[in-house]
Amino acid sequence: MRCNMRLLSSLLVLVLLLLATEMGPIRVVEARTCESASQRFKGPCVRPSNCASVCNTEGFPTGKCRGLRRRCFCVKRCHE
Repeated sequence: MRCNMRLLSSLLVLVLLLLATEMGPIRVVEARTCESASQRFKGPCVRPSNCASVCNTEGFPTGKCRGLRRRCFCVKRCHE
């Protein structure tokens, strides 16, 4: 009986800890990203590294291939 009470109280403390971490005031917010079609990339986007290189010349930190037409989109963090 005593062992059951210890186990029950341990589980209760664990549940309270889990609930407390879910309700904490600190929230992690991801920065939004903005995308813009590349002005200088020609042809279908096959390799993301090529797209990223062209986007670097346009002033963007990176780029990615998207869509059915495989277009190159330059990506940066949005300013709010």
